[in-house]
Amino acid sequence: MKPEELLSVLHTANRLKDTTRHCWTPGNRHESVADHSWRLALTAFFLRDEFPDTDMDKVIKMCLIHDLGECFTGDIPSFLKTDADTAKEDALLIQWVETLPQPYRTEMAALEMEALYREMIALETPEAKLYKALDKLEAVIAHNESPISSWLPREYDLNLTYADENVAFSPYLTALRAAIRRETEAKIEKGE
Repeated sequence: MKPEELLSVLHTANRLKDTTRHCWTPGNRHESVADHSWRLALTAFFLRDEFPDTDMDKVIKMCLIHDLGECFTGDIPSFLKTDADTAKEDALLIQWVETLPQPYRTEMAALEMEALYREMIALETPEAKLYKALDKLEAVIAHNESPISSWLPREYDLNLTYADENVAFSPYLTALRAAIRRETEAKIEKGE
């Protein structure tokens, strides 16, 4: 990839630094999509030993690219996102991927990214299931870290149940979800 082409790709991806999510950080600023994606990938990195039969490099790739479409649409909280929103985000992402320079567009990035997205949407492989579970767990962890004054009323119940069905395939993730739930309960009880 020519340096100018790489810069163009990076400039587009940089939009995620300024694309805010619904959640707030402990420092009282809106969390960015880049913040979320970075910690999600870091979480996958630290779980290699817990999932030795899973291709963790693939999971980390999924974590890094999963919200790239939000460069073009912004972030819509999961409890507000419609199928139409998802379709628009996916279409804009595919359009962008098709503009990547050769050979990345056809030989590597586009095909690999397209294959990864198909796998992520299908949620049939261990890698896709793990990525999706971690994605949802990271959101709950981030909400637990945010000031409770930033929570919407629906988030009190949501933080207690979100991702339950996604972690059920793994005893480790089920235990992690339980630990996160205990943090949620303590935060709600303290009101802080």
